Amino acid sequence: MQYLIIKYLVTAGVVVLVSEFAKRSDKLGSLVAALPLVTVLTLIWLYVEHQPTSKIANHAYYTFWYVLPTLPMFLLFPYLLPKFGFISTLISCIIFTMLIFVIFALIIRQFGIDLL
Repeated sequence: MQYLIIKYLVTAGVVVLVSEFAKRSDKLGSLVAALPLVTVLTLIWLYVEHQPTSKIANHAYYTFWYVLPTLPMFLLFPYLLPKFGFISTLISCIIFTMLIFVIFALIIRQFGIDLL
């Protein structure tokens, strides 16, 4: 139980740290947020929990493919935000990202990569 609490505190601490950086500097906060901190933490937790190397490698592999269709959202969000406000923009971007992901997954399935 103590391990689980430490795991939650470290992971939550990273999220808080990123948001604190973002409050002080748009560029620094974005740089830190763009780093694959969650993925690196996940890889560390999987390793510490003695998961097979194949599982750890698969996590890194699929993370790459799942990140690609999310990237357009980061261009759409700042464009829509002044026009529609935060909540509408966020919902629109979530729907847009889901749509792009499905299209992307169907396209790369033709190359033997199954994301769905």
